[in-house]
Amino acid sequence: MPYLIGTDEAGYGPNLGPLLIAATVWHVPDDCAATDLYKRLKKSVCQTPRNERDRRVWWADSKAVYRAGAGLDMLERGLLVALCNLGIDSLPLPESCAAVWRVLDPHAELHQQTVPWPVHASGRFPVANEPTRLKKPAAALAADLTAQRVRLVSIRATTVFPERFNALTEQLGTKGEVLSRLTLTLAAEAARDLTDEPVLFLCDKHGGRNRYGGLLQDIFYEHFVEVLAEGQTESRYGWGPPANRREIRFRVQSERFLPAALASMTAKYLRELAMRAFNEFWCGRLPDLRPTAGYPGDARRYKDEIAALQRDLGIADQRLWRNR
Repeated sequence: MPYLIGTDEAGYGPNLGPLLIAATVWHVPDDCAATDLYKRLKKSVCQTPRNERDRRVWWADSKAVYRAGAGLDMLERGLLVALCNLGIDSLPLPESCAAVWRVLDPHAELHQQTVPWPVHASGRFPVANEPTRLKKPAAALAADLTAQRVRLVSIRATTVFPERFNALTEQLGTKGEVLSRLTLTLAAEAARDLTDEPVLFLCDKHGGRNRYGGLLQDIFYEHFVEVLAEGQTESRYGWGPPANRREIRFRVQSERFLPAALASMTAKYLRELAMRAFNEFWCGRLPDLRPTAGYPGDARRYKDEIAALQRDLGIADQRLWRNR
């Protein structure tokens, strides 16, 4: 499959902060299977580091690369090295959190209008790495991509802050339906200009859902969507003529495929930047307030502690708290 597109999300469960969905787009040789990218890029990329001296970029499920309290360094390193290798030519390192958002989310400038606190964290950037530490792995990845005839075409994200999230869940009925529709809409946007060759989409299963045919038909309405398989392990669908055939696979733990793994890391990194900005806003006004990651339980503690300030600032719950 000449194009591979992997998707994943971060922040599906929390009550505070945004839901992030990301997609990565790759152009690969004709003989490159979906499972091959880790093997092809093994000189510069690893799925699991061999030891502490392994200097390759670590691309895997964000839950493996980043754990709360362990620091952002490996998650940030992996994404920023990828951003330096977007497209055909090497790109300069983004100079700020705001620049990262502009590169990844085409609607980044509009987000500031939807929340009453800064979207972008302040302070130094990169947050957890020295820029000089990124040069060697970025160069190694560039050389590996060239040697293996692989290209990282694009990385893009969709950010859903609480007010929009609440409106969509009211409209669509469940947050699972929101996640599925936004993921497939992002995937369709990522593939819009890829009209010259076939595309394989690699997506995580959304909860226990096994059937996606009707939803796919709504989004890719130009073609008849054929059901190839539907089950607990994998659901597959296809559409379009052979020259630019589309196939999508929904699998449990799709992050074992490199395109989905990098999407997972992208979504998680943006979510962490958003929560840093969120905590800066509230903790800067309430010095004894402990930061939150936004997940149930601790999110309720945080909301209770900011309640008086929230009222004073006139911030409605709908803009702060995700109802589902």
